[in-house]
Amino acid sequence: MLLYNYFTQINMIVWMVIAAVVFLALLFRNPHFFQDVQYVRDKIQARRRVLKYKQTNYSILDRFLEAVKAQPHKPFILFNDETFTYQDADELSNKAARVFLHNGLVKEGDTVALFLRNEPMFLWLWLGLVKIGCNAAFLNYNIRSKSLFHCFSRSGAKTLVAAEELHNAVEEVLPSLLEQQVTVFILADRCRTGNMESFKDKMSQASSEPLSKDLRSHLTLQSPAAYIYTSGTTGLPKAAVVSHVKLWSLACSMSMAGVTSEDVLFISLPLYHTTGFLGFISVIERGNTLALRSKFSASQFWDDCRKYNVTVIMFIGEMMRYLCNTPKKPNDQSHKVRLAIGSGVRADVWRYFITRFGNVQIKEVYGATEGNFSLLNYTGKIGAVGRDTFLNKWVFPYAVIKFDTEKGTPLRDSSGLCIEAAKGEPGLLVSEISTRAPFAGYVRDLQQTEKKRLHDVFKKGDLYFNTGDLLCIDEDNFIYFKDRVGDTFRWKGENVATTEVADIITLLDCIKEANVYGVEVPGNEGRAGMATVTLSEAQRFDPADVFKHVVSFLPAYARPCFLRIQSSLDITSTFKHMKVKLVEEGFNPNQMTDPLYFLDEKNKNYVPLTVDIFNSVTSGKIRI
Repeated sequence: MLLYNYFTQINMIVWMVIAAVVFLALLFRNPHFFQDVQYVRDKIQARRRVLKYKQTNYSILDRFLEAVKAQPHKPFILFNDETFTYQDADELSNKAARVFLHNGLVKEGDTVALFLRNEPMFLWLWLGLVKIGCNAAFLNYNIRSKSLFHCFSRSGAKTLVAAEELHNAVEEVLPSLLEQQVTVFILADRCRTGNMESFKDKMSQASSEPLSKDLRSHLTLQSPAAYIYTSGTTGLPKAAVVSHVKLWSLACSMSMAGVTSEDVLFISLPLYHTTGFLGFISVIERGNTLALRSKFSASQFWDDCRKYNVTVIMFIGEMMRYLCNTPKKPNDQSHKVRLAIGSGVRADVWRYFITRFGNVQIKEVYGATEGNFSLLNYTGKIGAVGRDTFLNKWVFPYAVIKFDTEKGTPLRDSSGLCIEAAKGEPGLLVSEISTRAPFAGYVRDLQQTEKKRLHDVFKKGDLYFNTGDLLCIDEDNFIYFKDRVGDTFRWKGENVATTEVADIITLLDCIKEANVYGVEVPGNEGRAGMATVTLSEAQRFDPADVFKHVVSFLPAYARPCFLRIQSSLDITSTFKHMKVKLVEEGFNPNQMTDPLYFLDEKNKNYVPLTVDIFNSVTSGKIRI
């Protein structure tokens, strides 16, 4: 018996030694082992937390109302020189809700479209709508005409609330809105146009008393909380469904990134963007303070951070580049910002940013508004968006698969299944759709929703979400974003749908066809817009008229910076415009004989793109 116990102990020691050796081998092969495990552990805990809230129907609004009771006088929103406490926000959102309820204008489950810039009212309106069991569609305040009406119609809303300064944009589509019996509110004390109603005067007269919880008794965490528009991979903007449970998932991602209840978070990005609205939701979840600016200003950014004692900032890559391009100042590192959370920052910008502005921890996040999967660069590896690990892939299934950029489809093997991309090879990121990782799709757009679903990926009958993004995994298992696929490119922090731009351009009498795409410009994030066009018969190209047209009908980020005129456009066998060759050729006048034009904002014209202008643009002398 003693001999048996002896050998048993020896056996256990041997196995412990083997386990220790294996562990040390893994550790030395992967210096990020503990961080990898911690990240997946945090994601699992966050998912369990969200599941618990889902079972008890505990919403972000419930969390806000608890914060109002626990800390009524704590600053909630800092805007310009005003401070709004949690109690202020509660009372003002009650007033907004009562305006909507007046005369039964808005009923439970309705959608109200919000068309306004960053201001506290945006937040009061959203909170008020959720209090009465409704949701909001966030309209991009840059869109106009056809795009504006399209986005509004897609939401299914019968009520529109617009900022006073956007009055003219609303007036442009007012006849179409009235045809659909839409009620239009302008955020003013008085309204100068018939068929529109003022909102602020009604709100000032409304009661601030709490509203009955029965008004939202029908809501579950599966109910939509907001519609946030995304260009996706093709066509006009689509309204992605953001449910209440999705809000919790987004909020948890911010706490995973390191946001605490003591932080002051600064948002200068549009609230209609996921990144901007995510910051607001995070503030509710953490119970901290939000400093809000109406519009991003590179020159005023750090002054605002100092003014509000900001500790956390939200960013997109282009914003970081703008900050790095500002003139240096002696007080560049005189601030309290410790954490920057966002996406799309270039490696060279990242390095320069922390060298110049101090030891700010940058947390790069990857995700899509409508997506069911996200990544976080938790190791601080410059340029990466996350890490590819067995644990993460096992718990949250995803893959990077081979993709044919010419055909715009994944490559499949002889059995019809997709093929994983090799290390170092750019491929399409896909994530499994399941009850634990659902894809809600787009509002009133089954066709576009189905396009994002990828069937039979690794086995017959499985279903994955098509992110529309090309990513790459290196030999050390770091994941890098490479490019977007489809008919969308990113410029000035916005997604540009090429078909929408082409539709606008071809409204001109002189333009017969337009093929729109993005081209790389040295020193700039994303791709600048370029259109190759053909002219209508017996028509001449009028650059001044074209400039006036694109400025009138397209937001600044969607206007083509370059135009190319050809006698005909190459198309595929299915009559789709061929873009790959045009993208490769770019806008270099030394490499083509076709007439080229440059969007000259200063002279308000499209001017011939000379070699001198080309050299000035590519060297950064001319900024676009």
